[in-house]
Amino acid sequence: MIAEEKSEEQYLKGRGAQFNPHNHFLAHSYVREHVEGIDDWENENNKTSFIIGKSKSIVNKVDSPDVGMAYSLNPYQGCEHGCTYCYARNAHEYWGFSAGLDFERKIIVKKDAPLLFKKFLERKGWDATTISLSGNTDCYQPAEREYKLTRQLLEIALAYRQPIGLITKNSLILRDLDILQEMAKLNLCLAYVSINSLNEKLRAKMEPRTTTIKQRLRVVEELSKAGIPTGVMVAPLVPGLSDHEIPAILKTIAGCGATSAGYTVVRLNGAIGPIFEDWLRQNFPDRFDKVWHMIQSCHGGQVNDSRFGERMKGDGQIAKIINDTFKLHCRINKLNTKTFRLDSSLFTVPKAQMSLF
Repeated sequence: MIAEEKSEEQYLKGRGAQFNPHNHFLAHSYVREHVEGIDDWENENNKTSFIIGKSKSIVNKVDSPDVGMAYSLNPYQGCEHGCTYCYARNAHEYWGFSAGLDFERKIIVKKDAPLLFKKFLERKGWDATTISLSGNTDCYQPAEREYKLTRQLLEIALAYRQPIGLITKNSLILRDLDILQEMAKLNLCLAYVSINSLNEKLRAKMEPRTTTIKQRLRVVEELSKAGIPTGVMVAPLVPGLSDHEIPAILKTIAGCGATSAGYTVVRLNGAIGPIFEDWLRQNFPDRFDKVWHMIQSCHGGQVNDSRFGERMKGDGQIAKIINDTFKLHCRINKLNTKTFRLDSSLFTVPKAQMSLF
């Protein structure tokens, strides 16, 4: 069900989702029909709460052939960035929460992640395959400023000489430049920054608690200058909203030192469909029909897509135009001319026990 049109006063600024769609894993849910009849109803404001989680494992094997990673590591579940299109929203339902506002306001912090990571690396037969930080939620989201889990994970990776790939849309990554530089000297890390538009007004609406575009470009520049292989994920592109920016984005990031770039086309699986539809109606009512139908045209007439090999970039005429344009401007800007392979041969288990704190 789509939320009713909201007045400016009702709109939750700083949040991408504006409501909590029903978690389909739960048989029952609470609704508020008469505000005056419930005195102790939870205050629906913009406050974020942090829940300390306990995990059995922290490194996940990725079976999908579309995402370019073999293993992922996510120290946080849920993400305060609030990106309206985020595919990780659906995973929040496994924890008993909604993929909507809950995803942005109830963040699970895996404080045992460093210890679990260390145990994983010491497994017999581990071959030091590259592990990706932020395969699901951003490892440099606002919670990282306080909990510093990502920094601890990088310290462990450096000590064990474990190759790491990172992707983020937060400038907090520059805090860990010292560790990343040491890893880069050993060919143990590469970083991607997510930039899907140069339009700051669009960014503020679509990715409300992320760092600005100007800051992200600075991150690309600083990482590149520090000798860290740096790329940009232009993801996801939203047909009718941001796909026309491909030439400008690729030219700009190349000028900042990026050496590689990739992209995806937005897809709206599960609860993300109604969340994004509500957001699009609220923020771009004049373009809603055009954008919605263009997304559908990229996914066989649907806004969702689960087809391996097709789901990330779509098919059809519009998807082909996006693909051709992206490849052309990568060539023009000399992006993706080199293949980076991180070095797994240096992996070792330190003889001395590491202190995680």
